Amino acid sequence: MADDAAIRDCVVALLRRRADDASICPSEVARALSPDETEWRASMPQVRRVAAAMAESDEIAVTQGERELPSSEVMLAGGPIRLRRGRGFPSEA
Repeated sequence: MADDAAIRDCVVALLRRRADDASICPSEVARALSPDETEWRASMPQVRRVAAAMAESDEIAVTQGERELPSSEVMLAGGPIRLRRGRGFPSEA
């Protein structure tokens, strides 16, 4: 299973491949890190946890429908969420 840094790097890489206003599904991150369905499904809580930390630092925004979720709600949100660039999204080095 990937560590938190690898998950964060994957989120950033996937978002950089999209338009600035586009979003990704957390499962895209999990699947990119492990093609094995059992493994990527098992990693979803960790992906959400990393997403919550990234949202806390404004690197990304986490949305559910039209609503931006506070970082404290990311782990509790039932149903699909999306990840998009936040105000503090890392600039390309």
